[in-house]
Formats: sequence, structure tokens, C-alpha cells
Amino acid sequence: MSAPTLGAAGAQAAARAVRGRLGERTPVAAIVLGTGLDRLADRIEGAVRLPYADVPGFASPSVVGHRGEIVGGRLAGREVIALAGRLHLYEGHSPRAAAFPVRVVHALGARVLLISNAAGGIRRPLRAGDLMIIEDQINLTWHSPLVGALEPGDERFPDMSSPYAPRLLTLLREAARAAGVPVTAGVYAGLLGPSYETPAEVRMLERLGADAVGMSTVAETIVARALRMEVAGVSLITNEAAGLSGAALSHEEVVATAAGAAEKLEEVVMRFVALL
Repeated sequence: MSAPTLGAAGAQAAARAVRGRLGERTPVAAIVLGTGLDRLADRIEGAVRLPYADVPGFASPSVVGHRGEIVGGRLAGREVIALAGRLHLYEGHSPRAAAFPVRVVHALGARVLLISNAAGGIRRPLRAGDLMIIEDQINLTWHSPLVGALEPGDERFPDMSSPYAPRLLTLLREAARAAGVPVTAGVYAGLLGPSYETPAEVRMLERLGADAVGMSTVAETIVARALRMEVAGVSLITNEAAGLSGAALSHEEVVATAAGAAEKLEEVVMRFVALL
């Protein structure tokens, strides 16, 4: 797709198409549901669903664990819009395409973005099933979704000194306490994929300051910050990164672990939305 289709004008066109199906509603937050975490979409009341294939500029995800639909409705009594599934660079999408849904939810009125993902744990003693609030990120995809002409409404040089809003991090911690769900916090490293990291790469990431690693999120956060959105992020740790446990890694394991631990994340997200 051409760059203009994936920019501000394209986002407005996509938003009009979404409103035509979901109706006029102003979400208090947009929520990105990562691998195996799309069950939260089933807890949205009065849900109206729209397949990605029906949204101009969107593509359908090709990865197991990503439904590929926009869901609008009420969660914890508040209007939200959920992106059930995401697009990844390793599927062949450009950084602009992978982050384009963020532009669309912004055009729909969302000013808070909550991103979830499945990630491998680097920092010990992170274990499968743990929740990690993302405090900062390292973009090791070597790509930015902002490369090219400045889009109307974007900041040319967005400040990334606090990519994840301190106010929202506080609310996430409060939500986790209220839900009785233990959480930790740390730095997420986003890599291109689709291969998992080697043990040597994991040791490198640890030395660089990463606590968890995955193949998403960083481009979405960069675009959100360029649009002056507040961003919060949570990683569901689905496995120990390569070389830490001696076990082989598989996408099937990631999906199964995410699905098994998703209820904890759902409870935290619902309480978080109620606090906004």
C-alpha cells in the first residue's frame, strides 16, 4: 500500500468506515490485544465487530492467536475499542502498516492506548505466566514507522524520554493490586523476528538492559507518541528466553501459555479501564 494510504488521511478514511459499522462512540481507551490474548474482546459488552479485511488500509493477520477484528463496546462500564490481533513486520508489513491501526483508533477519538503482548522473559526470575508492566522499550527492529514525509498532526521528533506514561503506569499498578494480581515492571525489547533469539542474543539483550523480548509493540508506541497519545503496556511472559531454561521454544507454547494466563491480564485491564 502507498504511504498516503497509511498516513493521516488514510486513517481518517478508515475511521469513517469503522464508524459506519460501530456507530458514533468516543472510546476512553484503545486496547491492542497481543498473541493469545484476544479473549478479552469477548468480555466487551454490547460488542460490535468489524473484520480487519473490511477496514481500508488494514490487512488480515496471518499469525495464529490474532483474530484480526476491531471490537467496539463497553468494558467496565466505559467505552473502549479493541484491536483483537496485530500486524507484525515479520509478516512482510512495513512499520507504517504495522502501526497504522494506532492512527485509526486515534482518529476515532482514543487518546489512551493500552498495548498488550506476549514476551519471553530475560530478567530472572521472570517465569511463564508473569505480568510485566512496560516502563521503557528498546527498538531493535532497526525501523521506524515515522520515516518519510511528516504526517499532519504528528510531531516530527516525538519525545521518547517517557514512552509509557507515568500516570498510566500508576493506574496499572493500582489495578493489579485491586485485582490481587502480582506484577513486575521492566524494559521491553522489540526485535524483527520471526525467529526466536539465540542464547547469545539473549545474553546481549540482558546486557543492553532488556527484561523481556518480543516481536511487536515498539512501532505502535512510537506512532502513538508522535500523535501525543498516552501509552501503557503490559507483557504477558509466556516463556523464559532462549538459553535460560534449556527448553526449546515454539509458537504453540506461547499461544497456549498466553491463553492459560489471560484471565489475570483481563482482570487487570478491566480495573485499569474503570480507573481512567
